[in-house]
Amino acid sequence: MVVESLPNLDRSTLRERTLQALRAAITTGRYRPGDYLGEGELATHLGVSRGTVRQALWHLQHEGLVTAGHRATLRVNTLTPGEVRELFRVRASLEGLAARQIVSSGDSHAATGSLRRALTRLTDPEADFAGRVDADLAFHLLLCQLSGNRVLVDTWRHLEGRVRVVIMAAGPIRAQPLMSPDRHEPIIDAIADGDPEAAVDAINGYMASAADHFAAGPRRP
Repeated sequence: MVVESLPNLDRSTLRERTLQALRAAITTGRYRPGDYLGEGELATHLGVSRGTVRQALWHLQHEGLVTAGHRATLRVNTLTPGEVRELFRVRASLEGLAARQIVSSGDSHAATGSLRRALTRLTDPEADFAGRVDADLAFHLLLCQLSGNRVLVDTWRHLEGRVRVVIMAAGPIRAQPLMSPDRHEPIIDAIADGDPEAAVDAINGYMASAADHFAAGPRRP
């Protein structure tokens, strides 16, 4: 991934562009879990200084996308099965809270309309695997945004990169069955019925199934 020459940008903007480029390379699967991230190689590839790359990698460590290994070598984070399960448990808690707040807001009808429209993106025949992952995560982000709770949304976004890495690493054959509309419709139906407990149960069920699926790792032939 090459960053174009940006002679008129100040240093802060260049740092942000570098961070965005590296984050995108990890979350789209170009750099996969366990891949080594060398400052010098990345700096040459992106056309920026090693210091700029170092700052970007530091941010990505705090986001949980990069981890330091032996002799402080940096690699794309590989989540253990336990960490995958923890990740999806936290997602379940956040999205369950979002569903409760949507129901209690008294505006469930408008919210469910927005969620149903978002769900149609999952059936786009032109979408590739990355596009389907985008559509799936966009649905869950929208669920959080409709709660009106900004802290909840910020917390969910902090997890988004790691969730995306887990899904992309699984690949389309293993991941796409979990992104079908019928997996999401019970959540919408429960919100439409004004039943927060049923919505939470549907979210917990979805997340538990996803956690089991992704934590199991690739199937062996």
